[in-house]
Amino acid sequence: MNKQNVVKTDHLIIEPLSDSEMEHLIAKELDTDMKQAYSEMLAGCKQNPEQRIWHAVWNMQINDVTGKSVGDLSFKGLDSNGIVEIGYGIKEEYEGQGYMTEAVTAMARWASEQIGVKYVEAETDPDNKASQRVLEKSGFILNGKIGVEGPRYVWKKVYLN
Repeated sequence: MNKQNVVKTDHLIIEPLSDSEMEHLIAKELDTDMKQAYSEMLAGCKQNPEQRIWHAVWNMQINDVTGKSVGDLSFKGLDSNGIVEIGYGIKEEYEGQGYMTEAVTAMARWASEQIGVKYVEAETDPDNKASQRVLEKSGFILNGKIGVEGPRYVWKKVYLN
C-alpha cells in the first residue's frame, strides 16, 4: 500500500484496504446493507484506480502492539465542486473512547490536503446523537440542508486549498 495514504494519529493508524482485503471484508459482513455498500466501494476502486482513495474502505486500528481494528471509514468520491463526503463506523466495544472523533478529525484534515478538495461533508441521522457529537468535536458545522439519503442532517467542514 502507498505509505503516503497511511494516516497516523496519537492512537490510531488509518489506511485504505487493498482489493483482496475488501473482498475478505465483504465475505464476512453479515449486514446486507453494509455488504452492498462495501461491494460498491470495491467496484469503485476497480473502475477508478486513479481515484482509489475516494472509494476504498479505510481501516482504523489501534497504534500499539495489538493493532486491533476498531472500525472503518470511507469517502463518497470527490465531485466536480470539490466536495467529498466522509462516512464512518466503530465497533461497539470501542464506542465512547474518542477513537471516532480522532479518526474523523484526522481524515477530514488529510482529505483537505488532497488536490481539488474544498469541502468535507458528512450526513447523519437526526436521531444519531453520538455521530453528531463526533462531527461537532471534529469541527464540522450543521449547514441546514437535508441529505440525499432521506431525513438526514448534512454537516460541512470548509477547506479552500
